[in-house]
Amino acid sequence: MAIANPMKFVQEVRAEISKVVWPSRREVIMTTIMVFVMAAVTAIFFFLVDMLIRTGLNGVLSYFGG
Repeated sequence: MAIANPMKFVQEVRAEISKVVWPSRREVIMTTIMVFVMAAVTAIFFFLVDMLIRTGLNGVLSYFGG
């Protein structure tokens, strides 16, 4: 394994960072809002699925349990 030159490494890192396309402020805000919306939708979905399963199990258990 060759030992890399630290100066060359720093130059290569700076060259790669200059290629990065950074998002605009509006893009960051919009994607953040979408993450929160999707998290809320997912939470509601799993809450409803949990309620459905719980209701079904309670019905089955009360039918067979007495």
